[in-house]
Amino acid sequence: MPAPKLTLTHWLIILIASLGFLFDTYQLLMTPLVGPAAISELLKVPLSNPAVTTWMGNLLWLSALSGGVFGLLGGWLTDRLGRKFVMALGIFVYSLSPVAGAFSTTLGEFVFWRCATFVGVCIEFVAAITWIAEVFSDKAQKEKWLGITQLFASLGGVLVTGVNFWIIAHAKTLPHLGMPMALGAADPASWRYLLLTGIIPALLIALMLPFVPESEVWRERKRAGTLKRPSFGQLFSPELRRATLVTAGLSACVYGVAFGALQVTPGRVAPGLPNLAAERKALKPLVDEAKTLNAAFDATKPGTPERKAALEPIKANAAKQKPIQDKVKEVGSQTQAYQETGGLVGRIVLALLIIVGIGRRLLLRLLQLPGLIILPLTYFVLYKQDATVFSWGIAAAGFVTMSQLSFLGEYLPKVFPIHLRGTGGSFATNVGGRMIGTSAAFLVAQLAPLFTGSPYDQMAYAAGCVATGAVVIGLILGMFLPEPKEQAADF
Repeated sequence: MPAPKLTLTHWLIILIASLGFLFDTYQLLMTPLVGPAAISELLKVPLSNPAVTTWMGNLLWLSALSGGVFGLLGGWLTDRLGRKFVMALGIFVYSLSPVAGAFSTTLGEFVFWRCATFVGVCIEFVAAITWIAEVFSDKAQKEKWLGITQLFASLGGVLVTGVNFWIIAHAKTLPHLGMPMALGAADPASWRYLLLTGIIPALLIALMLPFVPESEVWRERKRAGTLKRPSFGQLFSPELRRATLVTAGLSACVYGVAFGALQVTPGRVAPGLPNLAAERKALKPLVDEAKTLNAAFDATKPGTPERKAALEPIKANAAKQKPIQDKVKEVGSQTQAYQETGGLVGRIVLALLIIVGIGRRLLLRLLQLPGLIILPLTYFVLYKQDATVFSWGIAAAGFVTMSQLSFLGEYLPKVFPIHLRGTGGSFATNVGGRMIGTSAAFLVAQLAPLFTGSPYDQMAYAAGCVATGAVVIGLILGMFLPEPKEQAADF
């Protein structure tokens, strides 16, 4: 029987879901772009001050924890209040909170609004996955568009990077809009303008939401009074316990690779590549000098002539470092670009494999097994080679990691009954992935000193060990992955 023809409503659904996934990534990847500059300005310390690094780590940890906790609640609300309503709520939270963050005058305000953005993303993701899984009645169409719409998540990083470059180049010509400015500055900092762009998805999607329906199957059961009340305890009932634990574990493994290896690579692994040896040698005395200068700066009191005088040599040191750091960042950006491209290709291939109709357990194996070779090869062997060779390894690592994230997004709505789809999906994604999996970044930092070599070598070896371990655990868990029931909504 041929699939029903897509209507205008279906295309609006596809567009909204695609924009939602794209801006999920856009909003999250704002943090590494705006974080250091914002912390520096709000603490009134130089960008090279150790407090900036410390607070950046705190920000990443707090936002992931906030997103995991409230994202879990969002999944439960998805089953209680409706898929479309909670998806819209998540979109508006992650769209308005960056705007509020752009007007921050204290570090506490900035951290709060970044955490709120992460919360909105975590709520929206599960709600959107559940919504699009139910608005298509045809099984083939459902699987096809679940895979295709998730492709746009890999474009969010490209978009936010391009927007950031444009803002940096044009910030001085943009209206101030009442935003605060750093002491002595003539214009608001570029990071504030980038945060303002977070309002874009709310403006776009608000125009379309009135024209798309709530999940019909959820709404009918709600009206008929046959929709069971969701609870987290039901996830651990005998018939669902296996699916709950295995999917949460798999999510933790995939996020562990992403946060414990891929995310630390551009800034903390790539600078140690062999073709940057001259830059590392030139930077070392400048970095050592910066540490001494920052210690002297910290010893002064805010607002005093002594602090102002201590700032001048720090600025001079930063000016000397800039051309060298730019070369290092260029290599880091190259690895990031390769990773994003590999991730996009991985999501495309996953969508094609789903359309072919391969069994889910076999499909997961096809994605996991290459990672068992690619990840250790990249961080233990290719890391010692040229930057381009290493970047190709990172592209392959992005391929196997992002394709598994898309796999989980497509798989989760199928293994939980309709009254637990949001709750089950949010438990796997938020508890397994964002609360447990992201801790791999902390684990890598703790393991790194156990290895020999430069700090970059240590990070590469630690990232390789953690990523390989996560893949091995994922392979074992995959053996217990249940095949989804054909009529998941009816059990």
